[in-house]
Amino acid sequence: MLRRMPDPSADARTASPFVLVLGIAQDAGHPQVGCAAACCAAAWADPAAAHRVSCLGIVDPDSGERWLVDATPDLPAQLRALGAATGGAGQPSGVLLTHGHIGHYTGLMYLGREGMDAAAVPVYAMPRMRAYLSGSGPWEGLVTAGNIRLVDLADGRAVQLNERIAVTPLRVPHRGEYTETAGYIISGPERAALFIPDIDRWERWSTPIEALIRRVDRAWLDGTFYAAGELPGRDMSQIPHPTVTASMARLAPL
Repeated sequence: MLRRMPDPSADARTASPFVLVLGIAQDAGHPQVGCAAACCAAAWADPAAAHRVSCLGIVDPDSGERWLVDATPDLPAQLRALGAATGGAGQPSGVLLTHGHIGHYTGLMYLGREGMDAAAVPVYAMPRMRAYLSGSGPWEGLVTAGNIRLVDLADGRAVQLNERIAVTPLRVPHRGEYTETAGYIISGPERAALFIPDIDRWERWSTPIEALIRRVDRAWLDGTFYAAGELPGRDMSQIPHPTVTASMARLAPL
């Protein structure tokens, strides 16, 4: 995604920006803590069968910059994988947060003094997310210590990460106990991608998901549950997500 053919008449900048999928699992990862069911047993027995928490990496090979979309509990491994794929090391060029559920921001702890003691990593956040980080411990400690630098985002307003890559946050309906929730359109020189890891239901959003998909070259969407009834003993109505079966049916005309 975000790749283009080099133009022989262009300057020396021929390596196109690209996105890496660094994780696909729900907030607690796979295998999930406390799970002894068949869906997790193989991954407990073989770490190679495990899956990291949902996360994207955005890379500009020309500048060497690399950003994370969400800071997950798997941040150390994901940052290492991003470095291995791009020849980079050290702290990310920035982190774009989607919302305040545990799989999407708690990896920021690794940027603190007990971790890599990062220096002013830009952390892009919507208004409630910013207020939560700057006003709640231990996250406010990252701000006051200078490990992270909060950057304001606004719904629908594009932000340039650098001269070749822009991101546009899109506020989506999702459980907002602490923060709002955002998805992102990621735009490169010629191509674009959509990332919406969490949303309550497609029909609860005033923006038709089909219209957004038509605007981009690749889309990664909420696939938390494949179908209803996946959590025995728990009320799935309290954890709203579009099921994969429902999304497949809705998007079939595309």
